[in-house]
Amino acid sequence: MTSILAITNQKGGVGKTTTAINLAAALALRKKKTLLIDLDPQSNATIAFVDASDVQISMYDVFTSPSPDLNKVIKPTKDPNLFLAPAKLSLARLEQQLAGAFDAPYKLKDSLAPILKNYDYVVLDTPPALGILTVNALVASTHLIVPIQAAYFAIEGTDDLLETYARIRSRPNPDLKVLGVVITLFDRRTNISRDTHEQIRAVFGEALFKTRISKNVRLEESPAYKETIFSYAPKSPGADEYKKLSQEVIQRVEADRSARHTQDAA
Repeated sequence: MTSILAITNQKGGVGKTTTAINLAAALALRKKKTLLIDLDPQSNATIAFVDASDVQISMYDVFTSPSPDLNKVIKPTKDPNLFLAPAKLSLARLEQQLAGAFDAPYKLKDSLAPILKNYDYVVLDTPPALGILTVNALVASTHLIVPIQAAYFAIEGTDDLLETYARIRSRPNPDLKVLGVVITLFDRRTNISRDTHEQIRAVFGEALFKTRISKNVRLEESPAYKETIFSYAPKSPGADEYKKLSQEVIQRVEADRSARHTQDAA
């Protein structure tokens, strides 16, 4: 069964795209065939792998085509186990174009259905807003991962995300589950990072991943060179942390599958 992971937080600047890129790359390094789908009109996950000028068709075409073929959009990367479905700025027009369409929240789910068997994991990078693209991601996903920056007001706004999550679970996707919350941009030298960590732990408890992603200049630099952290700085703390996070993700996904299987058999 393919696991579809939505990396979502409506706050910007929390390391969401960095997490989507490097978690997908870490899963691929573990020999998991992984598809990274860029759903953010800013296209930062896309330009971390390819030049924007090389993208002729994108996720915009998948959402707007009457007969979408996701396979025509997908591009290989340097890692044979990692594939990319790129975005373009045109995605920003979708909110208006799909307004009122009865099947608008299901566009991504429907386009994924024919190709899921080809992948172990699909990672969705979502925009920093709870609009139609994020709703599509939550409707299509099996699990939600929430990056939260270790900074003042870090949890502000998560109520809206969790409310949207609850609404999605109540109807279009009752099987959606929060896989975990990951602290990003953590700086162990500062009191605010340590205090925020404890605050987030108090709110989310066992949902919090043990792995924290540190503030790291190599993580910031790597996309500019069209590299993941594993090819750009494989011995850096960022590479080590995303490897550990990927292991936690796999363990939680497998535990959830086992629990669901047991529940279905009962």
